[in-house]
Amino acid sequence: MLARWPAGTTEIDVPTPYGTTRIHAYGPADATPLLLLHGGGSTGTVWFANAQALGTHHRVLAVDILGDAGRSIREGRPLRTTADLMDWLNALLNGLGASRVHLLGHSYGAWIALTYALHAAQRVDRLVLLDPTQCFAGYRPAFLLRSLPVLVRPTVTRALAYLDRETAGTDTDPEWKRLYALAASGFANRKLVVGRRPDPTALSVPVLVLLAGRSGAHDAAKVAARARKSVPHARIETLAHLTHFALPTAAHAETNRRITDFLTADQET
Repeated sequence: MLARWPAGTTEIDVPTPYGTTRIHAYGPADATPLLLLHGGGSTGTVWFANAQALGTHHRVLAVDILGDAGRSIREGRPLRTTADLMDWLNALLNGLGASRVHLLGHSYGAWIALTYALHAAQRVDRLVLLDPTQCFAGYRPAFLLRSLPVLVRPTVTRALAYLDRETAGTDTDPEWKRLYALAASGFANRKLVVGRRPDPTALSVPVLVLLAGRSGAHDAAKVAARARKSVPHARIETLAHLTHFALPTAAHAETNRRITDFLTADQET
């Protein structure tokens, strides 16, 4: 997957009190940093189809989230609570020398991104949430039931079958699906920090909520309505043909265009 990132990509290891965090970096070193937070099990390599477009105007910094699959190493202080997760992100940005960043997250990464934007608004310029889970609405019960076998008894075969079902009708990258399946089966001890659904009404930074219209994780229309009500200044758009796990690899040109338009537009409030 790393071989599919654009030429000029570098690997950075950032020490924090909770362990060493791996960053996949691309784009001008002096450009505004854009921190990317992947969905659970995806690793920071999942942004291979987005890095070049997003790195035209920004310094792309794709994180291997600590505690998840990937090349970050969990050591030192235990990472157990939402407060720990916020402290880890503070330490990560300090280690990168980034006082302020644009923040982009998908799924679980979107929950982290929104939580951090509420926790440290002074460090976030703009926020992009790709089909965010546990941010504005809960999961569909049927989605949780379908996910349970992969969570309880993960195997490569079971994870691939799950993804094939959840991404049907999209051009989701098959190599990424293989990576996700290997992460599910090979990182059995990974442990994500999961906290309460944040209250987004206090969100002050400009935000783009980009939803998958065919998301199995939740009802996209319900998420859009709740996001619009709780964050009136948010820009809310839907990619009607995509599913939750199709992001960010499927239809990446359209996804990249919408994200870039938002990040480079004059600030709206």
